[in-house]
This record gives sequence, C-alpha cells and structure tokens, in this order.
Amino acid sequence: MRLHGETVLITGSTSGIGRQAAITCAAEGARVAVHGRNAERGEAVVRAITEAGGTGAFFAADLGEEDACTALVAAVVAHFGALTVLVNNAVAGSGGRSPVGAFDTALWERILRVNLTSPAWLCRAAIPHMLAAGHGSIVNVSSRQAERASPGLAPYAASKGGLNALTRSIAVDYGRQGIRCNALSVGYVENPRRDAGMTPERRAELEGMHLTRLGRAEDVAWAIVYLASRESEFVTGALLPVDGGGTIARGKVLG
Repeated sequence: MRLHGETVLITGSTSGIGRQAAITCAAEGARVAVHGRNAERGEAVVRAITEAGGTGAFFAADLGEEDACTALVAAVVAHFGALTVLVNNAVAGSGGRSPVGAFDTALWERILRVNLTSPAWLCRAAIPHMLAAGHGSIVNVSSRQAERASPGLAPYAASKGGLNALTRSIAVDYGRQGIRCNALSVGYVENPRRDAGMTPERRAELEGMHLTRLGRAEDVAWAIVYLASRESEFVTGALLPVDGGGTIARGKVLG
C-alpha cells in the first residue's frame, strides 16, 4: 500500500489516464478525489474504486474558473479532512492545427487557462493544506510536445512548457517545507475511444515515435504513484519522460 494515508486529488479523472491513475492510487491505499464535469462517468470511476475495496468520491468543477478551482480543493479537504497529493492531469486539447502566424486568440487563451493557469490556481489552493499535513506531492502531467513540438500546435506546446516551468518554481519555493513537485513528459498514450478508427499506417507512424511501444494509461498511472509516494522523497523539480524512449532516440515528430 504505497499511498496508505495519502489523500489524492486527480483532475480530469473520469476517463483515460486520469481514470486509470485514480483506480491505481486507490488500490495503493490512497483516498482518491475523482474530478471531472460528467457526474455519470465520475460516479462510475468511484464505483470501480469502492468495489475493489478502495475509497473515493467524485467532485465536479469547471477548471476554467478560478473560484471553481479554489472551491474544488476546499470541497476535497472538507470531505476527506486533508489533501496531500495533487495530480494536475486535466487537459484542453489542441483544438486543431494552426501555425503561430494564424492562431486563434480565444483558442490560445482557453488552452493556457486549462493547461497552465488552472494548475497554478489548484496548487495555490492545495499547498496550505500540504503544509499543514507536513508533506505533499504535486504531479503535473505534461507532454513531450513541450520539448519536441509538432507543427501547428503552438498553444498546446506553450502551455505544457509553462507547466514544466511552474513545476520547477514550486519545487524551489517549497522543497525545504516538505512539498515536492514533479512533472511527467508523456508520449503517445493509446485511448480506445479516440483510437478506435486508427489505420495501420497511422499506428505505424505513431509507433515509430517510440523505442518500445505505444503508451498505455497504466504506464502513466504507475509513474504518478511513484512520484506521489514516499519512495520519491529525494525527487523534486524533475521532468520524468514516460514515452517509451522517444525523446532520447527518435527524431520523428507527430506531423
């Protein structure tokens, strides 16, 4: 039970990586706050957790609103009595492709608001509770796009680059007070709903970006468990690649 005694809030945890992370953290002994905007899917994740013997509860919030981020953290603390781990996993996608010379301002602001500003709001709200607990871990789910950009995805790449910088700043600000902050640089992770119609040619292209195979949600979930647990007490301010080696050895980018 690597997370016994921890209370974990995972944003965007009603599907995909977040869902798997919620289930895995609960299996490792954490009390898990499942977050999303779809109550039906959220309660389904909570059922999966409780039926396996874990503890979880669903919290709805629109992370695009500052007050909602603050209220989300307050609601989790009111329900569980503490908050010691925050996983910023919720994401606004690219919204299509456009070069910098033609990007849409509204899209730019929406992506940065969800991918960068809302994690900052959530961290600001969560850190006092971690200080009160005497320890805490923040895990920011970033992307390989921050280091190796694909054409037409500047708003998304910029938001993840900013998230990496925020990670380092939090690590510097709170390292001596027992709060760690790390980020995951995630490669392409398979999603059954998104990838249902994937052609063999597209799969070959994506596989070519990795040394091993395409990622799975559980690959990221186990990395989150490690960074959330006391096993990583000497790790802070790090950007951990979870990308099948794609960052270090392949020049191919997602075109």
